[in-house]
Amino acid sequence: MRTAALILGIIGGILGIIAGILAMIIGGVGVAFEAEDAGMIGGLGFVAIIFGVAGVVGGALANRNPKLAASLELAAVLFGFIAVSMFWIPAGLCLIVGALLAFLGRKQRPQEVVAP
Repeated sequence: MRTAALILGIIGGILGIIAGILAMIIGGVGVAFEAEDAGMIGGLGFVAIIFGVAGVVGGALANRNPKLAASLELAAVLFGFIAVSMFWIPAGLCLIVGALLAFLGRKQRPQEVVAP
């Protein structure tokens, strides 16, 4: 389960970075056409990129520190949705599932030792 958490965290983070880039592009187009608050959309896209990177880091930590990985991924989901809302849905879904798998997969059962 930790490997799936790693993969989903990295994919979700990359999708989050793409969502942030798309928001920045839309904000830039809005600034070019002098739309209201278009600069704010570009700024929120930059914030989304930062939380996309946090999602990638959380996914990368899924094997070593699953509790921290789940926390980073959930924080990235929350603040990513606040930053770019609808653009964040694919990334958010991957990060939520990755966080759940990292947190639930953190407890490993001790292996039985068979005496010879």
